[in-house]
Amino acid sequence: MKKQLLIIGFLLSVGLSGRAQSSAAQSSTVQSSAAQPKFVGPEKGALVIVGGGAITPDIWNRFIELAGGPATANIVVIPTAGEDSAANSTPREYETLRKLGVTKLTLLHTRDPKVANTEAFVAPLKQATGIWFVGGRHWRLADSYLNTLAHRQFNALLARGGVIGGTSAGATIQGSFMVRGDTKGNAIMIGDHTQGLDFIHNVTIDQHVMRRNRQFDLIEVIKARPELLGLGIDEGTAVVVQQNTFEVLGASYVGIYDARQIASSAQYPSGQNSTGGPFYYLSKGQKFDLQTRTVIARAPQRSN
Repeated sequence: MKKQLLIIGFLLSVGLSGRAQSSAAQSSTVQSSAAQPKFVGPEKGALVIVGGGAITPDIWNRFIELAGGPATANIVVIPTAGEDSAANSTPREYETLRKLGVTKLTLLHTRDPKVANTEAFVAPLKQATGIWFVGGRHWRLADSYLNTLAHRQFNALLARGGVIGGTSAGATIQGSFMVRGDTKGNAIMIGDHTQGLDFIHNVTIDQHVMRRNRQFDLIEVIKARPELLGLGIDEGTAVVVQQNTFEVLGASYVGIYDARQIASSAQYPSGQNSTGGPFYYLSKGQKFDLQTRTVIARAPQRSN
C-alpha cells in the first residue's frame, strides 16, 4: 500500500510539472472541458486588447494590418466610454489612425440602447473591417450596446474576419466579466455592471495594471470566480487574440491570474513562475494558450 502511494505521488508530481495539456481539464477550480467553448477568443477575426496609456507603433500596425491595411481598412471608432464632452468630440485614436494612412473612418456613438438597436445606427458596422473602442468607463459601453443590434453587428464583424480593438475601458468591455464596472467608481472590482460584450469567453480584463499599482487586485476576483482567467494588462501593452491563442505586443507586461496558480502556486515549475507567487507576467513576443491556460512560447533571453 505504501509503495502504491509513493507511485501515485510521483505520478501527480510529474503531471503537475508538465501541466501544459491536461491540467485545465482536470482541475476542479475551472470549468470542465465539456463546458468550455470550442474557442475562447473569436473563431474568425481578432481582438487587440490594450491596457491603456501611450499605444506603441507595433500595436497600431498590427491592428491596421488585421483590419486589411491602410488602403482598404474601414474602421469604426466608438467613443461612448468617455464623458459626454469627450464622446461627442473627435478622439485622438481617430486622428492617429488617419495619420497612419487609414482613410475610411467613421465615428459612431449613442448613449441610448434603443438607438443602438436600429438599422440606421448599425449601417456603418456592416461595412467595417475594424472597430476601435476608446477608453473611459466601460459601464457606459455596456449600458449603450449590450444585447442590442449593434452588439450583434460587433460579433458579425468578427465572424467575417474583422478585428475589434480597444484601450483601457475599451479593453475590459471585450471580456465576458467586467471588473471596475461600478457606476460609483472604478476602485470597486465587482460592482453593479459585470457583464461584458464577451468577445473573449470566461475571461476578465484589468488595465493600467503596473502603472496604477493594481497588480494584486484581480486575485480576489479570481478566487470568487475561479472559472475566469484574469488578464492584467499594463499601459502601452496589448494582447492580440485569435481563436485560442494570444500574443503579447508593446512595451510592458501582461499578468496571468489563474485559480490554479492562486490556490497552489508552489506546484508550478520554475521558469513559468519563478517567484512562486499567485500570478506571473508575460512580455512582448510571448504567446499563451487560452484553452489550456499555459504559456506556449517564451520571449527571447535578454543579453546582460
